[in-house]
Amino acid sequence: MRPHILLLTTGGTIASLPTAEGLAPGLDGEALAGLLPQGIMDCYDITIRDILHLDSSNIQPEEWQTIARHVFENRMEYSGIVITHGTDTMAYTASVLSFMLRGISIPVVLTGAQLPMAHPLSDGMENLRTALAMAASGVPGVFLAFDRKVILGCRAVKTRTTDFDAFESVNWPLAANVDGKGLQIHREAIPAPAGACALRDKLCDKVFLIKLTPGLDPEIFDMLLQMHYRGIVIEAFGAGGLHFVRRDLIAKLQAAARAGMTVVVCSQCLYEPSDFSVYEVGQRALAQGVIQGRDMTTEAAVTKLMWVLGQTGDPEIIRDYMERSLAGEMA
Repeated sequence: MRPHILLLTTGGTIASLPTAEGLAPGLDGEALAGLLPQGIMDCYDITIRDILHLDSSNIQPEEWQTIARHVFENRMEYSGIVITHGTDTMAYTASVLSFMLRGISIPVVLTGAQLPMAHPLSDGMENLRTALAMAASGVPGVFLAFDRKVILGCRAVKTRTTDFDAFESVNWPLAANVDGKGLQIHREAIPAPAGACALRDKLCDKVFLIKLTPGLDPEIFDMLLQMHYRGIVIEAFGAGGLHFVRRDLIAKLQAAARAGMTVVVCSQCLYEPSDFSVYEVGQRALAQGVIQGRDMTTEAAVTKLMWVLGQTGDPEIIRDYMERSLAGEMA
């Protein structure tokens, strides 16, 4: 029996066609599937549903909820689900789905392309082949398939703008790869099941991301409080440094925490974890109640905080969620 795969399309480069104003989504799911060789189509029983028709720059929290609901509602009827998506925000979508659909019992695989599927040199066909194979593998979880690699959804980062090798698995081994032996699953990279899946799709969009620069004015935190932001993710220096001489970020973080804002601090460095215990600047930050992002990607830290704040306003529960791994996003 052929694996029954649901293909959900959302637009993106893979579905784009040239227009007078540049590339824009123009192919629906049937047209995308029609560009696949018949041999691939013969391997799977594919049902196609077009749920969005957007450049991924326009995919926002409301669209994440739409995607999550479609996956959840169809999870019992299919062997796996493939989602075609634009590359620019695909890592954010893959990360947030990992939390919203925690415990999903089937493979959910996002993929896309750097060149439109209709282009004769497109990478879209190969990416779809990998995604379909992973969706048929029976390995549960949320994944991103690209350039013959399969990455755990909450560990994916887009690192290149045009190269076909556009995504990397940061601080985590590949979930699978394709080689001369076919799809090779790396079981050690697959997190243990997290219990029965329940759709928890409520999000808080009042989360702000700051990349720390030398001399950053601490008053920006006053502005964010006035705008009713509930969470901040800070990309700090190195292992977790924030300046406090002349421009005292540490004092402002204390005030923000007292006002009920959750502050998560990660490293600007793409690889290896933050560790606030190493330097005085980090220990001062910890003393003011900031939460360490450890080895989470920025995409995972931002979407996890949006998800956690959507679930609860209890500071202790927020800290508990943020300090432990829920979907493999943190070692």
